[in-house]
Amino acid sequence: MIPAMPASAAAAVRPRRASRVALRFGRVAVMGTVAVLILIAGVWASWGTAQHVMLTKGRERGTVEVTRCADGRCTGPYSPVSAGSQARESVVIEDSVAVAEGRTYTVVVKPGSDDVVRSGPAGVLYAWVPLGGALLLASVVVAGGLRLTRLAWLLAGSGVALLSTAFAVV
Repeated sequence: MIPAMPASAAAAVRPRRASRVALRFGRVAVMGTVAVLILIAGVWASWGTAQHVMLTKGRERGTVEVTRCADGRCTGPYSPVSAGSQARESVVIEDSVAVAEGRTYTVVVKPGSDDVVRSGPAGVLYAWVPLGGALLLASVVVAGGLRLTRLAWLLAGSGVALLSTAFAVV
């Protein structure tokens, strides 16, 4: 306390400091929670496909020649490569930028269905694309809400690297 300052003014400073600390803690807690939830959602969205592509032991593997694409789905005959896999007249693969009519792709069959997903490096990278988007979105939250610019640049760089690599490979 400054000697010339009245005692009532010094007491008024303390509640302001406490409210700033409380607001800062609240901002960090909320923005940290939002960033973590964004990343969890990215992993969750990616894992639905990535589990079939990355954990192929015991799954049916083969190739599909895409013969027809319509309504966001492509179909074609399935030729098995792995032991125990059965040939199918028609399997379904999601129509995306990674699939073109008339081309043949290595695939993994989703258990209990005739749906297939791309395998190999292209399939792995394509499966993790939602995580790349989540990394970019979380970097904005981390930079703006948490004010952790180095971590934000790391998240953004990781997201851009993942998306760019997936684009180049697919």
